[in-house]
Amino acid sequence: MGRNLKNAVIALLAPLPSLLFYLYFLGHCTEHGCDISSSSNSSSSSFLSLVWNWCYQHPILLASLLFLLNVDLLFWLIGLLQSSNWLIDVYWTVITVLLMHYYATHPLAKFNPWRSKAVMLMTWVWAMRLSHNYFRREKWQWGAREDWRFIDMRRQYGKNWWWVSFFSIYVAQQVFLIGVCMPFYVIHSVDKPWNFWDTVATLVCITGIVIAYCADTQLYNFVASNEKLKQLGKPVEPCLDKGLWRYSRHPNYFGEQLWWWGLAIFGWNLGCGWTVVGALINSMCLAYVTVLVERRMLEKDYRAEAYRVYQETTSVWVPWFKSSPKGRKEKDT
Repeated sequence: MGRNLKNAVIALLAPLPSLLFYLYFLGHCTEHGCDISSSSNSSSSSFLSLVWNWCYQHPILLASLLFLLNVDLLFWLIGLLQSSNWLIDVYWTVITVLLMHYYATHPLAKFNPWRSKAVMLMTWVWAMRLSHNYFRREKWQWGAREDWRFIDMRRQYGKNWWWVSFFSIYVAQQVFLIGVCMPFYVIHSVDKPWNFWDTVATLVCITGIVIAYCADTQLYNFVASNEKLKQLGKPVEPCLDKGLWRYSRHPNYFGEQLWWWGLAIFGWNLGCGWTVVGALINSMCLAYVTVLVERRMLEKDYRAEAYRVYQETTSVWVPWFKSSPKGRKEKDT
């Protein structure tokens, strides 16, 4: 209980430096405007005026700088002190929400209010779904364990992990998150009436959220059922092949991709087709994670054979009908 409470406090306090700085910046702009000419001629005031003007003129660079200082450096130091990089997993969804509100509240923001409200509502629902899934999987504990991929990398890099982790976990995720969240910037920097493609993007985003929620819930129930079977000394189910998982080996990843591609459609519709790069990178990352996950599945003897058949008969991402296992016809004849 003590460790859980301590980690909860750390998680709540961790983003305060960047939040307080940004709120102070907004307050300054509201009271004085973000114009160098509005400041006095003293050297200190002139320097602060340059800082505020830079923050005003460069919203993307400011977001990147705050991410570097508050997440990359501070979260990394916390990870070194605790010998666990759990904090970034908790904040993966929170950072997305913060970036969305940051772009919406920046003094340079201009946008269609209906598009902004729709995206904000969907993003909050997406974030709550993902956070809920994370905490129920972790049995509602803060920092109970580190992501298994980080554990594998810790073993791989050994004594060099303390500095490699800064780049492989934090800097890498900064590039990824800033990039994949660029549709939020576009949505809040272009004031264009709602049109047909906004409706398409909304439907794609909602479909992604629903599919991911259903898939994660089915997976959670499957894992919980197997845990009960273990406690009773009964054999466990080797792999999940019911519900959405009957038609896709990774329906949760498919739903997550739909979400990000839906946001990319918003950006493309506003004349910024380059925002699809973030969704494309996300799909490439999920492809790599898919390979890692399936390798882990095959490492367990009790489910290796069943999972090989599952791989042969079931689509990787996009839900589709079952196919016959390879060699089945030859065996039957």
